[in-house]
Amino acid sequence: MTATLSDNAKALLDAPELATIATIDPDGRPQLSVVWVARDGDDVLISTLEGRRKHKNLVRDPRATVLIYPAANPYTYLEIRGTATIEPDPDAELIDRLARAYTGKAWAEPGQPGRVIVRVSAERVVEH
Repeated sequence: MTATLSDNAKALLDAPELATIATIDPDGRPQLSVVWVARDGDDVLISTLEGRRKHKNLVRDPRATVLIYPAANPYTYLEIRGTATIEPDPDAELIDRLARAYTGKAWAEPGQPGRVIVRVSAERVVEH
């Protein structure tokens, strides 16, 4: 069952705030990565490379949690638990969009081979 994001949650995802994605390592332990995020409707988008630990983990087990806490108000947060799907991004369009939003500059490696989009579809949303 998919969850709907509130307007506040969407605004936080649309702002250039750092997030953490949690995936599950092969031994069952959590693996965390700090990432840039974007939004497509109620889905969270993250760019990564094939073969990175989070990619390998999500191919094996698509469960993921994304946590965002704004720098200006770190005692508030948005937690999105869901299932990830992986899509190719051969032209590195998402990472370029994210780089421009977070740094104001284009991505330094356009057309980077093995670039993928992780799409986390929300099943549970916690706002605090």
